[in-house]
Amino acid sequence: MKTIKQLLASKKYKEVISIAPHRPVYDALVVLAEYEIGALVVLEGEKLVGIFSERDYAREVILQGRSSKTTAISEVMTTAVISAKLTDTVEQAMSVMSEKRIRHLPVLDNGQVIGMLSIGDVVKETIEFQHRLIKQLESYITG
Repeated sequence: MKTIKQLLASKKYKEVISIAPHRPVYDALVVLAEYEIGALVVLEGEKLVGIFSERDYAREVILQGRSSKTTAISEVMTTAVISAKLTDTVEQAMSVMSEKRIRHLPVLDNGQVIGMLSIGDVVKETIEFQHRLIKQLESYITG
């Protein structure tokens, strides 16, 4: 199975898509819609300080009756961020995401965010890996 480094290399967006904690939630929603993604890393300079997702928006803004134009990301972001390393495997990432019930996993290298994995990225790679394995086994069996 691929490493996270290999998986990141095959993603559509190579850059880290992020937002600053002082920005309003509305700005984050615009970025999420523009890139058609479900979460952003929240960076203060180059330091990871949180993650903002569609779940945060639903639970911390909409259900709390807050305004997306006046609420800062820092007020509603998830600060206990779980991350992965470049050398982790896709299987390890999937295990962490399932166990912690999260859909997005920032990838760090020496403390710096270098990418973000979604559960969709991990599931897609797992399915492709299984297809490759089945083809190899079929080829071995038929000879």
